[in-house]
Amino acid sequence: MDGSTSVQPNLDTFQYDNKIVRNFAFATMLWGVVGMLVGLIIALQLYIPALNFSDFLTFGRIRPLHTNAVIFAFVGNCIFMGIYYSLPRLCKASMFSRWMGSFHFWGWQLIIVSAAVTLPLGITTGKEYAELEWPIDIAIAVVWVVFGINMLMTIIKRRERHMYVAIWFYIGSWVTVTILHIFNSIEIPVSFLKSYPVYAGVQDALVQWWYGHNAVAFFLTTPFLGLMYYFLPKAAERPVYSYKLSVIHFWSLLFIYIWAGPHHLLYSSLPDWAQSLGTVFSIMLIAPSWGGMLNGLLTLRGAWDKVKESPVLKFFVVAVTAYGMVTLEGPMMSIKSVNALSHFTDWTVGHVHIGGLGWNGMLTFGVLYWLIPRIYNTKLWSVKWANAHFWIAFLGIIVYAVPMYWAGITQGLMWKEFTPEGLLLYPNFLETVTQILPMYLLRAIGGGMFLVGAIMMAINLVKTLKQGKLQAFEEASAAPLQRKFNSQGLPKLQWIERKPVPFYIAVLVLILAATAFEMVPMFVIKSNIPTISSVKPYTPLELHGRDIYIREGCYTCHSQMIRPFRSETERYGEYSKAGEFVYDHPFQWGSKRIGPDLHRIGRKYPNAWHWYHMADPTSMSPGSIMPKYAFLVDDKVDLTIIAAKISVMQTLGVPYPAGYSQSALEDYLTQARKIVADLKLATIDANEESELIALIAYLQRMGTDIKAQ
Repeated sequence: MDGSTSVQPNLDTFQYDNKIVRNFAFATMLWGVVGMLVGLIIALQLYIPALNFSDFLTFGRIRPLHTNAVIFAFVGNCIFMGIYYSLPRLCKASMFSRWMGSFHFWGWQLIIVSAAVTLPLGITTGKEYAELEWPIDIAIAVVWVVFGINMLMTIIKRRERHMYVAIWFYIGSWVTVTILHIFNSIEIPVSFLKSYPVYAGVQDALVQWWYGHNAVAFFLTTPFLGLMYYFLPKAAERPVYSYKLSVIHFWSLLFIYIWAGPHHLLYSSLPDWAQSLGTVFSIMLIAPSWGGMLNGLLTLRGAWDKVKESPVLKFFVVAVTAYGMVTLEGPMMSIKSVNALSHFTDWTVGHVHIGGLGWNGMLTFGVLYWLIPRIYNTKLWSVKWANAHFWIAFLGIIVYAVPMYWAGITQGLMWKEFTPEGLLLYPNFLETVTQILPMYLLRAIGGGMFLVGAIMMAINLVKTLKQGKLQAFEEASAAPLQRKFNSQGLPKLQWIERKPVPFYIAVLVLILAATAFEMVPMFVIKSNIPTISSVKPYTPLELHGRDIYIREGCYTCHSQMIRPFRSETERYGEYSKAGEFVYDHPFQWGSKRIGPDLHRIGRKYPNAWHWYHMADPTSMSPGSIMPKYAFLVDDKVDLTIIAAKISVMQTLGVPYPAGYSQSALEDYLTQARKIVADLKLATIDANEESELIALIAYLQRMGTDIKAQ
């Protein structure tokens, strides 16, 4: 697969740029440690709430920082490291543009730093895995397109006629992520760092989980499959087990994966047909996913003695096995009867981290251990340290995941348990939280072990590169590619594997066709989202309070979706209707319940209760692990932005009266003064411009537009 380093007559000579590979490798190690450290902090915050010691470092603000750091910084840099190393060697050509590569590297790091600054500041869209605001979204699009052009042009100028399977996955990933990012990030700016998405409610939920699930699929999965197809055979010094299986694996995975997003919204207000679509395609995913896993593991047939000796292969074996486990478990959790128990619980957290720690983490570690010694032309500093890292990380995954499964099943069963008299056995949601606190401590210990392993790896690799010397530009040679060739006699469809542009087009058509079948009915058929006449737009005060709710990351702990189960309607109230969310930009259904569902919280408690609860949750709920939000009492609202918010909402179709943006501030202050007056009756002195007043207004509005049936 690699170009020869010896120069022969009639051969083209060129260079492999190992410097850009080195840069992405360093970034992978750095951001990996940072992302895992933030993950450890938020895990400990659930067990020790006092660790929410800063306004900017509460669980709700830094949990998105953890997910973005791990997904886009740690995993993202690993993807780019692997592609910039493997693609030129598979194409027998240098990368098309070193300048583009450098722009890509520094642009991506700037985006990561921007995320690290804005998310703790509460600058967020509130859309899971897509929290970054519109200027950063534009930067992501620019950098991603530059990377894609560099990749495409490298493939076009290749000297190897056939595009190896890893390249297929690189192409599929790039095309699909481009579409996902563009369509999910369509938003209208309110200010430089504030925007509202164009989608609302049920439509926003479908688009978001079409994006969210496929971000997992085409950022955390398919590019890593490309890395697996390159680096695993290299490390094992054996060819891929089956070319035919890789063809079936690629095309079926590409087509089926894009449909599966609605399985995140089972038993929600999403129409049943869309939920069923997600379930069916999720179950179908087992076949192509396991095809890829088996292709990887069977590549090692006859090489198990090497696995015993090589820490790299140990990491790869666990990674591919974890991929197989998580791609079986995911479809199983998409079955409605299983989802009824697992959704909103820590079971999902355990499932996600088997993929994140096992599949992405362990494969990344293996690639780094294999790659760094080669570009530095030396041997690994310590194989013993690498083996120790493997066992610490492997055991860390188990210590992390098992308590999460235990906690998740415990939560699901406790939420649904009734007494013989037909009453909820655990009516106080807090009982279901305190019951699993020991599991949160064990989860933190497992995550800490994984972090320790990553630090050991960083030390090992730094010492490795110090004893070697970077081959910044590695000389190589290959025969020129004969551009004209006879495709007759090739197996059906194999010709497309020699034609990069038609290959890109085929991938694009496949993805867009599947997406259209899923999306078009939701935006065209009005009966999918029936209107409810009593549902009205948010008042200016409630709208601003909702933005504070989003800023503080309340959706990371609370759902706003009461499913049609007796256990939920008894606990929370009337189940949620699709028409209730038509003015929600963005939707806030949530994906995890560390606290209770809030969709019917409106008017359940007096204003004074919310005031005290937000200032110190334990004053109203002894034993609560919720952070304190006392800073909201003194923080003042920026009243100058109210008119702009109403104006953007009108642009999005929210039916405020014409010219209402000019009088919105007056209505804001009028409603705020009513809440202040009510609080004064409870001997609470409040300021009408306090952010907590706006948040209380939103909480008191939530779910009150319809009466219980």
